[in-house]
Amino acid sequence: MSCNKPSPPQENLLSILLPVRNEGINLRIMLKMLKAVVEVPCEVIVIVDSLDDDSIPVVEAVQADHSNVRWIHNQLGRGVMNAIRVGVEQARGQRVLLFAADEVGPVLAIEDMLELMDRGCDFVSCSRYTTGGRRLGGSWVGGCLSRLANWLFARLSGTRFTDCTTGIKMFTVEAFRRMDLQARPVGWAVAFEMAIKAQVLNLRLGEVPIISIDRLYGGKSTFRLGPWCSEYFRWFCWGVTHLRRGKRGRTTVAVPTATAAGQ
Repeated sequence: MSCNKPSPPQENLLSILLPVRNEGINLRIMLKMLKAVVEVPCEVIVIVDSLDDDSIPVVEAVQADHSNVRWIHNQLGRGVMNAIRVGVEQARGQRVLLFAADEVGPVLAIEDMLELMDRGCDFVSCSRYTTGGRRLGGSWVGGCLSRLANWLFARLSGTRFTDCTTGIKMFTVEAFRRMDLQARPVGWAVAFEMAIKAQVLNLRLGEVPIISIDRLYGGKSTFRLGPWCSEYFRWFCWGVTHLRRGKRGRTTVAVPTATAAGQ
């Protein structure tokens, strides 16, 4: 499928970006879940690095009945970072949801994320480590490092988020363009950078608890201890430095109405 020039942004349209690499099994389930859960007008953009990706036939199989689902070819270079750039450029909505195709639990948080955007947030992140959140499945080593890194980062930087490294983010196109992202295409390090720069830019922030169920339907993780730790540590240090010295007085983290009422 060729990448046509994107249409002018539509204010009420949500653009859901799914960077994938041979996630055919997970993607088939994810598309069904998004159809069942998301009630607002939306488009789903699946971004692939290679034209032989097994996710492409899954998308094409549903396009006859779901014209809002399409795939695009990332030609900027492999990795989530470049996939996001391509996806945002092709997005028709003013609000963008970055999602991982192998995550099923966070689908239920989309409504809460949209609520926070309606209340004025520019950038909403999910959290596995706040009240009501939980992480299930995935690499045991990766899980331990993620929890430890987020805990330590919060203590050293004063970050407003309890889970900076999660890949589930919702933001406006304008906010994304202000971030000037520089992360190397290693894992989902770009999501960490986005959470940091959203605070450095003094954006209006929101956070929603999620139950993360990683790779419930199988597939192979791309987690690699050495390269991932190196890139995440780079942004860890950058974030501690910039958040500690930055002026973030107007930046607050909101929670969904239902969550706040239950506390």
